[in-house]
Amino acid sequence: MVRNQSKEDYIEAILLLRKLHGSCRSVDVARHLGFSKPSVSIAVSKLIEEGYVIREDHGELVLTEKGMEEASEVLARHEFLKNFLIRIGVDEKTADQDACRMEHAFSDETFAKMKSFAEKEGLIVAAAE
Repeated sequence: MVRNQSKEDYIEAILLLRKLHGSCRSVDVARHLGFSKPSVSIAVSKLIEEGYVIREDHGELVLTEKGMEEASEVLARHEFLKNFLIRIGVDEKTADQDACRMEHAFSDETFAKMKSFAEKEGLIVAAAE
């Protein structure tokens, strides 16, 4: 699967903001990602066209089933990588920043092998299914 970092960053942000605050609007995404409101508006419109997001009448952004599935996968990758980096001695802030970049770089196969290895070696505890 070819990863689209921009799309993944946006849907992950929407998922995180909804988890943290119970709702999410474009202005929240702009603030969270540090992007301009017009840039976010354009990106959100594209995500709506592609079927990842719905914008409700009052402006709230809601992930579709397709969007939720992909955002959850991206967030799980991020959390795994962040925890892995912390476990090997990287400070939390750096681990979070590096995980954000790394989550988009690996193929699904490489990520699965890396995760399996880390769990087998006791570096990371396997997540409950």
